[in-house]
Amino acid sequence: MSQPSYRIENLVHRYHSDPVLAVDRLDVEPASITGLVGPNGSGKSTLLKLMAFILRPTEGRILFDGVPAVPFDEWVRFQVTLLTQDPYLMKRTVYKNIAYGLKVRGDRDNLTQAVHDSLTMVGLDPDAFAQRQWDELSGGEAQRVALAARLVLKPRVLLLDEPTASVDAASSELIRVASLRARSEWGTTLVIASHDREWLYDVCDEVIHLFKGMPVGTGRSNMIFGPWIRQDDGLYVKVLGDGKCFMVSPPPNEGATAFIDPAAIRIFGKGEGPTTAHMATVDGTITRLSLERQGGDLFADVRAGSLTLVVRVAESHLAAMTLHRGWPVTLGYRPDSIRWR
Repeated sequence: MSQPSYRIENLVHRYHSDPVLAVDRLDVEPASITGLVGPNGSGKSTLLKLMAFILRPTEGRILFDGVPAVPFDEWVRFQVTLLTQDPYLMKRTVYKNIAYGLKVRGDRDNLTQAVHDSLTMVGLDPDAFAQRQWDELSGGEAQRVALAARLVLKPRVLLLDEPTASVDAASSELIRVASLRARSEWGTTLVIASHDREWLYDVCDEVIHLFKGMPVGTGRSNMIFGPWIRQDDGLYVKVLGDGKCFMVSPPPNEGATAFIDPAAIRIFGKGEGPTTAHMATVDGTITRLSLERQGGDLFADVRAGSLTLVVRVAESHLAAMTLHRGWPVTLGYRPDSIRWR
């Protein structure tokens, strides 16, 4: 049985004595695609830097191919590479930026072909871009060159930190396609932090949710932030706008975060709703329908005021109604199914 690419054990990382990340155990399998989601400040970037062996964890250890590894270990130096949201390019030509890693590694044969192949992989014409200076590139072009500088190494692991957050739509799609080609052509292991949950759910083998520096679950989930308002009848709600409210069980505090499993929400035709008094309801509109990559379950994204809820649609629900994007629906759920953090 093969070793996981990564095994993280009892990891704690602190900045200025404040804990920012705590992971008891995390395995990442070879040639897999793992997504990281969570709000800003949840620890995604810190985890990627630790996995890139740029940082040393305050506590715990990270095993790479079953062997403990730390920053600057020569044997992992060119096997793992990280692409950040803001591209870092040296003040030189595109060609020299991309060839740099190969030269440092001692791979000087067929440099020009390797650089041209990596530029082509990210959708840039080598004849037009190889001799351009670093400051003659648009934001999307610079990010693609930064990705090409990593792909030219044919890395064992490619870590991506919000790789498409600051680029145009065309560059975003080319970055996604090139990253996935690395997995399909070389068996590269991908770990991707992104706010684009729809893309992650489409391509990842597993999606890990981080919240306040800790993994809080995998797969699709609904994370709903406070503040929570106590009504005159003693019930607590989040005001969503458009006259809509999301009712919850009593929160531990006004600013607590609610989690509800997509399978705990039932979908009905507009105005139908549940027959039991134990279920709360909220009206919304279907904005997206998608099939889960692993299990083949159908999921509906439903917009209710300012909130988008993900619902796993059971086969029994499909037998009773037809769903289409743009259709109004009513969601039913039990407030006591909510978990708090």
